[in-house]
Amino acid sequence: MSTVAEGALAASDNKPQPSHYKGFVAGVFSGVAKLSVGHPFDTIKVRLQTSEKSHFRGPLDCVLQTIRNEGFRGLYKGATPPLVGWMFMDSLMLGSLTAYRRILRERVFAPRSLDMSAADKLPAYGHGIAGTFAGWTVSLIAAPVEHVKARLQVQYAADKAKRLYKGPIDCTKRIFKAHGVRGLYHGLFATMLFRTFFFFWWSTYDVFSHYFHNHTSLSTPAVNFWAGGLSAQVFWLTSYPSDVVKQRIMTDPLDPDKRKFRHWRDAAQAVWRENGWRGYWRGFVPCFLRAFPANAVALVAFEGVMRSL
Repeated sequence: MSTVAEGALAASDNKPQPSHYKGFVAGVFSGVAKLSVGHPFDTIKVRLQTSEKSHFRGPLDCVLQTIRNEGFRGLYKGATPPLVGWMFMDSLMLGSLTAYRRILRERVFAPRSLDMSAADKLPAYGHGIAGTFAGWTVSLIAAPVEHVKARLQVQYAADKAKRLYKGPIDCTKRIFKAHGVRGLYHGLFATMLFRTFFFFWWSTYDVFSHYFHNHTSLSTPAVNFWAGGLSAQVFWLTSYPSDVVKQRIMTDPLDPDKRKFRHWRDAAQAVWRENGWRGYWRGFVPCFLRAFPANAVALVAFEGVMRSL
């Protein structure tokens, strides 16, 4: 999931917006930075979420088994789809978040405000609403990207000849040939539900940003760094159970005769039936450890490129 473009926008309602091409180029670099730091954590997270409980004893065991059986490159399985997808997702998120914030500011919040000095600002929950709408919008790209990524990440065979999919392109072709566009978008509802929790991400980003600006002497980049990292932690604390269910759906067989989960509720109930409430938090440690550094590094890359353009 990409977050840097949104973070740059959420810092201030009054800053002039960057040219579209700058946001796209910066998004490429931020995507590379986030992928380099965060993808190994994501691979471990997905494997813990989707494997039998007896397969791995925990996050460290999953890391060691992956490296021992598949080499270090095994941690980067499925990396190409999100890398390519994030370039488009950042661009779409940047534009849609800007539009939603402007619409909310001008048509929802400004008419209600008696304080003209505050009429052009959004409250924290306004940022949250805009973030949710932008999350639903970007799901149209994120769903197939994350679907392909998830299926590649759960291929455990070290020998490429024994894998079902040779790579992201082969995986995409096979799914499309057998199941069409609907197959590629398997898990769209789960993806949109997961991104509904962007509300907590961008509302808390605004809260943290204002706090650091008003109560510390941190520079603006430092404020972005800390606010972005902390708000990412809040997002995962609120959204993680829905991500577990999403991954189970996306790695479910696509053949109707073999499919385990007909609806989102079926997958959620299966997680509970197999492992109780703990099942909704399986793989949380690598995800939580990933959230802060991945988003912080991506934000630094994004801001650096934006300043150089």
